[in-house]
Amino acid sequence: MALAYGVATGLGPVAGMYGAIAVGFCASVFGGTPARIAYSTAAMTVAMMIVLTQHAETPSEAFTIVMLAGVIQIALGLLRVGRFINYTPYSMIAGFTSGIGLIIIIIQTLPFLGAAPAPGGLIGIIRAWPEAVVGLNLHAVIVGAVCLAICVFWPRRLGRFVPGPLLALIVGTAMAALWLRDAPTIGRLPQGLPELYLPNLAPDLLLSALQPALTLALISSVNSLVASLLADTLTRTRHKPNRELFGQGIANVSAGVLGALPGAGAPSGTTVNVRAGGTTPVSGITCAAVLLALVLGLGWIAEPIPVAALSGILIKVGWDIIDWRLITRIRHVQREYLLVMLLTLVITVFVDLITAIAIGLIVAGFARARAREQRELGQVISVPLLERGFFADGSSDEDVDQFQARVGLVDLRGEFSFASANELAWMVGADIRQHEVVIFDFSNTVHMDDSAALIIERLVDAAAAAKTECIVLNLSGSVDQTLRSLNVFRRLPEGRFVDDLDSARELAGELLGDRAR
Repeated sequence: MALAYGVATGLGPVAGMYGAIAVGFCASVFGGTPARIAYSTAAMTVAMMIVLTQHAETPSEAFTIVMLAGVIQIALGLLRVGRFINYTPYSMIAGFTSGIGLIIIIIQTLPFLGAAPAPGGLIGIIRAWPEAVVGLNLHAVIVGAVCLAICVFWPRRLGRFVPGPLLALIVGTAMAALWLRDAPTIGRLPQGLPELYLPNLAPDLLLSALQPALTLALISSVNSLVASLLADTLTRTRHKPNRELFGQGIANVSAGVLGALPGAGAPSGTTVNVRAGGTTPVSGITCAAVLLALVLGLGWIAEPIPVAALSGILIKVGWDIIDWRLITRIRHVQREYLLVMLLTLVITVFVDLITAIAIGLIVAGFARARAREQRELGQVISVPLLERGFFADGSSDEDVDQFQARVGLVDLRGEFSFASANELAWMVGADIRQHEVVIFDFSNTVHMDDSAALIIERLVDAAAAAKTECIVLNLSGSVDQTLRSLNVFRRLPEGRFVDDLDSARELAGELLGDRAR
């Protein structure tokens, strides 16, 4: 992937290799996720291609943007922004990781069949399937199938001593070298030292570089933290998000200095690492060291490896990445979160990872808001006070209509937020118009955000328009501060605030008496 990404940007394969080396090493040493593997990802490559189109003649300016992106990530880590990714719902992570698994499987189909890579992304690969099947390379298919079978059926107890993927790689290489020589191999790797770049600190360049650098920084940060969440799921550990951003920032600064591609934590590489048994930063450091050795002269070790062997291994990896634990329970998943998972999966596969993350978070936010709305509204009690003193005067019991209560009680229990604010206005507003006096009871209100507070103001205004008197009961604490800071009760006299229900009943009786006179 490092070779392919380097070629795709036009910087050359060495830039891709040194990007994987610099990013992988620094992210492992300074980052906050032990098992995470980092290198140039597809999203970062596309973003870098856009930067290079604007600075094709001045690569020093392009790599200054890369360095500035790293500095922004370091600042995000120091500002402790990384912890907010912990609010990502599992349904989105399941859709994201399952999408990555499908992407890996689809990408590996052509090399598994011995076909050449196809342009046009995943759609281009799918369109190339018929031609690849017709002209399949039987030697490549045999090598890939054997490697896939080893990965699937190799006993887990033996995997502690010899990992299945490593055995598959050895067997597949031996088969291609001895018998199946028509299977395509990796071939010659590029070699050479990188050209170093210093940042261009011209004020006008730094000002224009801020927007693309911020884009690179955000893409890298989101990719890295999602990879960290995936590593947490696979290893049952907990990463340090702010340190992860700090380490990834150092990694991208290093990539810019070396004239290499910037990168991020890679979910696919992280999964491969964990499945192979990697749980510490040593695996990421070793990965970077091996890539460096290949670039500096040991490339002949990797040259005879058949591409189909790697495909067989990665198809098994892609299958394992798919979240079968949630998919097998799909009938029991709430519709809102099922939508989040499926939408994230489809966008991950057919659009891109960043769009999938953004839309997944938005839809998940709507799903959480809807669930919170139902929970908050379920705690609201709006009832009439059926006390004889609050009914219209009558000379006998027959003259009293007990279904026409003049005083209502609105008991606001628990927390109230933007999620339930508008529905609260409709639900309580209808009751307010049916009474001459309404008591707003805040005795059991724990929290109320600005949106809910302004809805209370709307209810008070609606009561005034309906000529309904309002009484506020037991307003205190943070709820009192929120409501008063927004001047919600500016139209109510001070005498309408009471501390207990008996006082509220007494005041309601006085207000009804005043109306009668």
